[in-house]
Amino acid sequence: MHEPSRPNGRYGRRIFWLGVVIAIVAGGYTAGWFWLARKIEAQTLATLARLEERGVKAECINPTARGYPFRIGLYCDRVAFARPAEALTVAAGAFRSAGQIYDPMRLVAELDSPATISAPGGQIALDWRALRASMRLTTALPERVSLEGSKLRLGMDERAQLVTADTFEAHMRPNEADLDVAGRFGGLVIDPSLVAGRNVPSLSGEADLSVKDGVALLAERGPLKLRGRSGIVRDLTLQLGDKGALKLSGPFSIDLDGLIDADLKVAISDPKALAVSLSQVFPEQEDKIKQGFAGLAFFGSKPSLPMRITKGEVTLSFIPLGKIKPVD
Repeated sequence: MHEPSRPNGRYGRRIFWLGVVIAIVAGGYTAGWFWLARKIEAQTLATLARLEERGVKAECINPTARGYPFRIGLYCDRVAFARPAEALTVAAGAFRSAGQIYDPMRLVAELDSPATISAPGGQIALDWRALRASMRLTTALPERVSLEGSKLRLGMDERAQLVTADTFEAHMRPNEADLDVAGRFGGLVIDPSLVAGRNVPSLSGEADLSVKDGVALLAERGPLKLRGRSGIVRDLTLQLGDKGALKLSGPFSIDLDGLIDADLKVAISDPKALAVSLSQVFPEQEDKIKQGFAGLAFFGSKPSLPMRITKGEVTLSFIPLGKIKPVD
């Protein structure tokens, strides 16, 4: 009779010790994950307490860290923010954030609707189907921040819909001392009451611009102050209705009084359709708009014109389009 093979016994012991090592590693990983989760929850409460000491009240109802085993993030049943000194309050639904354990520098977050913003001027109600943000962190500023959503509705109360949009997205990243900003939206509808009773068709568009010394602008506390800033528009496209679009590019600046100056080049697609849309928005300029755009047919399907903004006064070639109010 042959004796049992010793190598088989050694193999069994190796499997046993491998299982022991796996159990220890898994147990250590689990313990570390839950330690980090409790630390995130404690840090959240400490941050909220420090904000309240500064006169800012922020709420994260039932802060809980979730995502085990491969993700970790903060969940709140409801979020709110208030500056009592300014009579400003913001409240929204559930908040969820997460980062992958293997890629902790990339974070994603979601916020549920509805939301309300209350200020001395009134209350704004917001609703959306989906709202998601993502960012990639570095040792200083985030390398990139993105926001995207769909089916946005904005009104002064739960019934009124002053602005609606099918889709929207925005992106921001530092570019040395400057700040690059890009965005896109589609199916934007504006109630005439917001634009002096003008009949504005459904809008779509995209933007790509750079703000000079924009990184320093972000570092300032309080609301963004755009006065005294300048930059360049690489691409600003606006489509009115189903056809006809304006594409702008060129430098701009905002003086200390908030008035915009810009020297832009405007490329036009489908001039006839665009003339019809602009005539609906600016009926008092209908004759000049149609006459001006009729002559563009001689320059091809995508002619270009100069657009100048001088102290807020907008002129497209020789056609005055109105005045832009001062910005903050």
